[in-house]
Amino acid sequence: MERKRLGDLLVESGMITAEQLQKALQEQQVSRQKLGDVLLSQGYISETQLIEVLEFQLGIPHVSLFKFKFDQSLTGIINESMAKRYQVIPLKKEGSKLMVAMADPLDYFALDDLRMSTGFQIEQAIATRDDIQRAIMRYYSLQESVNELMEDLPQDPTQMENELADEDSPIVRLVNQLIQQAVQTRASDIHFDPQEDSLRVRLRIDGLLRTERTLPRHMTNIVTARLKIMANLNIAERRIPQDGRLKMEINMKEIDIRVSTLPTLYGEKVVMRLLDLSTAISDVERLGFNKRNIGLFLKMLDVPSGLILITGPTGTGKSSTLYAALNRLNGEDVNIITVEDPVEYQLEGVNQVQVNPAAGMTFAKGLRAILRQDPNIVMVGEVRDLETAEIAIRASLTGHLVLSTLHTNDAVSTITRLVDMGIPPFLLSSSLTGVVSQRLVRRICSDCRTEVEPTAHERALLERRGLQWQKLYKGQGCGNCSMTGYRGRLAIHEVLVVDDALRRMILENRPAREYRQHAVKNGMILLLDDGLLKVLQGHTTIDEVLRVAVNE
Repeated sequence: MERKRLGDLLVESGMITAEQLQKALQEQQVSRQKLGDVLLSQGYISETQLIEVLEFQLGIPHVSLFKFKFDQSLTGIINESMAKRYQVIPLKKEGSKLMVAMADPLDYFALDDLRMSTGFQIEQAIATRDDIQRAIMRYYSLQESVNELMEDLPQDPTQMENELADEDSPIVRLVNQLIQQAVQTRASDIHFDPQEDSLRVRLRIDGLLRTERTLPRHMTNIVTARLKIMANLNIAERRIPQDGRLKMEINMKEIDIRVSTLPTLYGEKVVMRLLDLSTAISDVERLGFNKRNIGLFLKMLDVPSGLILITGPTGTGKSSTLYAALNRLNGEDVNIITVEDPVEYQLEGVNQVQVNPAAGMTFAKGLRAILRQDPNIVMVGEVRDLETAEIAIRASLTGHLVLSTLHTNDAVSTITRLVDMGIPPFLLSSSLTGVVSQRLVRRICSDCRTEVEPTAHERALLERRGLQWQKLYKGQGCGNCSMTGYRGRLAIHEVLVVDDALRRMILENRPAREYRQHAVKNGMILLLDDGLLKVLQGHTTIDEVLRVAVNE
């Protein structure tokens, strides 16, 4: 193959200008990075564009490693240190040829070194850097730890105790690598599910669970014991659920991990909730509100007293919205106190109280104590019962701004839910400032986003909601999104402002249907419509919106 330089190829194909190439080359001399990495960091090209150029101009095939059937014996030809150094993964060998996936197939120094060290003629394929890093983690580091542990699984209790405490032991390395892999794939949770004949490890990525690994059944106890030691739980107690937490630094990021155990038929199920403290949303403007809704929400936060509720099912980002709101309100001149279960993110300058039911510290008891501490703003993690709801509402009527969450399907049904719980309508009408209902939808992967024609069903839905469309998009599936077509999530909202007319309707205990009619007449954008607006902006798909929002 003729040795072409990447910069020349990109200029020839019109992806970048000669001027941009010169700037990138100057930056490269300073940073000592590869040219491709400099171009990506400067935003001149995307990884997809880079792959397209190499694929079309040089005929280098593009492979997705997510579903690729790997030959494990090839890891003996290219060792782990070389795979990491050059960002390569061996794919297949045919006679004297070895095909390798590379993040940079024009790295001729790497190609020469691979040829010399393996004795094979090297054929390149191109894969995304994320794809290669995940494959290296899965097929080198993890597999090596699993193999080591299977060969020498400790049987003696003393030996097992030593293994669990030794940072270099296979079990410790295996668990650390599983957590590291989860962080790299942006997972929010890791599930360790004991089955009759295996231990299944599943990751929740962008809201959906997928099986990442299946470990042998006899490894269940030692993996569970290690997880419990990390979270400072009692490893001898296997009959009752336990909760703990720990912090780890992974790839220069501080990760806060909540650990929960549950005794099941085949052993203890362990779930780890991963909170990346570096990516916590601290700005209300970055929560994905549309222009109208952000204006209404900020207006609510400016009211000095009253009750603001964020509603939606579990795992819809309610806590992130609450924390972002508190961050906006936080200042030296206000006393903010929270009562939470558990405290997820620590906010500087905010007094955060952890609920502890075992010691008698409930939401209601914590909230009563908070009100004696001269607060301006109170955040209650969740309204779970009538007692907590009543105290929160009375606090909002005595000059406090109270923020909390509630599990309801939409903004309007929050009113009827609180009345059904036993809150008198006269109290509710006086205290409630507004309600934000929220859901999370998966965001279309920017690397494989492509224009599509709407189906007849989608066209009918958009017409019925009175929406005009130019283009719709979906993700084709690539290495960066693990072939799902989605990468990351964004929120859709429904913001209900309680005005004087709605207060009178609550006082008269009208049906929810009338509240909804009044709110829509006054311009409230329903969850479904906010989702469809984000579809028209190219952020998500109609399928995703319909998955979380009711099609009335």
